[in-house]
Amino acid sequence: MKKTLLFGALIALLFVQCGKDNDPFLIKQGAIGNLTKEIQMKQIDSIFAQDSIVKLNPIPDALGTQGEVEIYEKGGALLLLLSPDDESDPESVITNIQIFDDRYKTEKGLSKNSTFKSVKDNYIIADIETTINSVVVFLKDSDVFITIDKKQLPENLRYDMGITIEASQIPDEATFKYFMVGWDTFE
Repeated sequence: MKKTLLFGALIALLFVQCGKDNDPFLIKQGAIGNLTKEIQMKQIDSIFAQDSIVKLNPIPDALGTQGEVEIYEKGGALLLLLSPDDESDPESVITNIQIFDDRYKTEKGLSKNSTFKSVKDNYIIADIETTINSVVVFLKDSDVFITIDKKQLPENLRYDMGITIEASQIPDEATFKYFMVGWDTFE
């Protein structure tokens, strides 16, 4: 009787564990929900079967999904922009993801609608690169990087391309122009 009860409890526990789905909006190292850095473009159709996939540069007579694609929720909301390593190869892996939906969050709660204060409070900044119109902030031990428009910086930092911008010079209330995930294919 004890063995039967123990066996029944074990089976019930397995069913409960199997019933737990991955959070489709959780961003963690090497994954966003069910999308991982090993996934090939040709597999996108099955991962986002419940969503709409828009091929931005459709290739005539292509066998499977390839090239940049946008992922839309069935209701019409834009979720993601997926960019492969090689646009002409359906076996290419995804290297960059632009996140448009604020439900996508890191394990520390960082999302598209966060501010720079959330970055400073929860992450170590690995690097800040300056471009013509923005600064790109790379986070240590994270696939996430963010872009902040220079219009949100103090006036003296906006126009000099050669200036080195420090995290302390970016206002806490600065919002993100782009919220991105980058997967290096050479790891």
